Amino acid sequence: MEIALTPMEFARRARRLYGDKEAVVDGDKRFTYKEFLERCDRWSSALQGLGVGQGDRVAYIAPNTHSHLEAYYAVPQMGAVLVPINYRLLPEDFEYIINHCGAKVVCAHSDYLDAVDGIRDQLTQVEHFVALEGEGEGWLDYESTLAAASPDYAQVEIEETDLLTINYTSGTTARPKGVMITHRNAYMNIMGSLTHQHLTPADRYLWTLPMFHANGWTFTWINTARGMTHVCLRQVDPVEVFRLIREENITMFCAAPTVLISIANAPAEIREEAPRGVRLFTAGAPPAAATIETVERDLGWELTHVYGLTETAPLITVCETRPEHRNLPVEELAQIKARQGVELVSSGELRIVDEDGNEVPHDGETLGEITVRGNVVMKGYYNDPEATAAAIKDGWFHSGDAAVVHPDGYAEIRDRFKDVIISGGENISSVEVEGCLLHHPAVQEAAVVGMPHEKWGESPHAFVILREGGQATEDELKLHVRDNLAHFKTPQWVSFVDELPKTATGKVQKYVLRGGKAGISRQ
Repeated sequence: MEIALTPMEFARRARRLYGDKEAVVDGDKRFTYKEFLERCDRWSSALQGLGVGQGDRVAYIAPNTHSHLEAYYAVPQMGAVLVPINYRLLPEDFEYIINHCGAKVVCAHSDYLDAVDGIRDQLTQVEHFVALEGEGEGWLDYESTLAAASPDYAQVEIEETDLLTINYTSGTTARPKGVMITHRNAYMNIMGSLTHQHLTPADRYLWTLPMFHANGWTFTWINTARGMTHVCLRQVDPVEVFRLIREENITMFCAAPTVLISIANAPAEIREEAPRGVRLFTAGAPPAAATIETVERDLGWELTHVYGLTETAPLITVCETRPEHRNLPVEELAQIKARQGVELVSSGELRIVDEDGNEVPHDGETLGEITVRGNVVMKGYYNDPEATAAAIKDGWFHSGDAAVVHPDGYAEIRDRFKDVIISGGENISSVEVEGCLLHHPAVQEAAVVGMPHEKWGESPHAFVILREGGQATEDELKLHVRDNLAHFKTPQWVSFVDELPKTATGKVQKYVLRGGKAGISRQ
């Protein structure tokens, strides 16, 4: 008899094989797999008692806590749909997402109870509000409600095409869109990740990546599939990251490049005590080769660059090293690892195409758009057929990412198409200029955007954060780029800033920089 491809199958297996093994660490709380999964069962039962049925939506606004992690099992295993919301959004965004998905229950961490209370009058479809931590008037207490429930929830039959989660995009240029991820989408992403990253029950995973972000790149389920230990981290602080890596024997984590930069620039005395051999995935934005060099050479960690989008469940490619790469100098290997790489074995087919839909030559130069079809592509945008039709054409999902293909078949993103700078008729990759700036010893972070220019139409404007104690002038950084790239790629302006506007997952919000909303003036 066939059974559906669903991440819930990994919970069944983990309960049988790893019941007495430590599953979750959250501060002073520790649960074995038996305890963790029983809590999930009790919450499934409690949700059913609250009237949640198959297909109903349950929204969560929470950092990386054990109760948030429990949602990735408790909600979908009884046939409901999990809606994890970016907790750094504004209350009006919460209102839009909760109403748009039609959530029947909203679960929120104590930090967000007031925000939800402020919009509660507008959440007319919500029947119950649950406080995961903290308390408030009209809020059910998560722990007491869970403890009072039976672990024997009503079983339902799950089809692999059923919705598992609805993950809302950031909505930086328009209303957030609800990406519909099926049980099959997530299952295939998990299997691909496990193929390309050797993980065992001895591994311990640190939650530096927000769980809400594309379901934590499916590590919410990957870790359980391998019987690993989830170590929760509610807020990324480099000092706390290094402490947990040491004290909890962390072997694996995921992080966006900007988070890696903050970790790699922690105080030297903290970095020197860090265990070597830690493995990590990075994605969310193309990492600079300089960042990869620092992580691998200075910290002795093994970095794997992956690429994907929320709409692809999320991973499409992995930049895995080949045997012939192993003996390359660190600098050359970092250049290769900065590429997006090749298809995961389970992600489906990836093509980089020109405006006519023809695959671009593998010359490392010709720019095209990344398109993909296969098992990980979303079911569509929730209640938005027009956006779905615009993104998926003739069966291919169009990413909006501009990339080239190298002769060895490895893809490399040059930019988002909307971020490509066209100066005097020449295309300039902001990613390439940023990577060059990050090779300057005084530069800690950099973001480059196109700004209007009277002669060239637009020209690069670099926003730079200097390292602590680092010194560099505008002319010095311009000369550094000019010496290493084509002259027309040199920034016309350089602004030194204390911070860059970012999303909750560490992506720089370039539209803020272009719009002058960051409170930063040109120098």
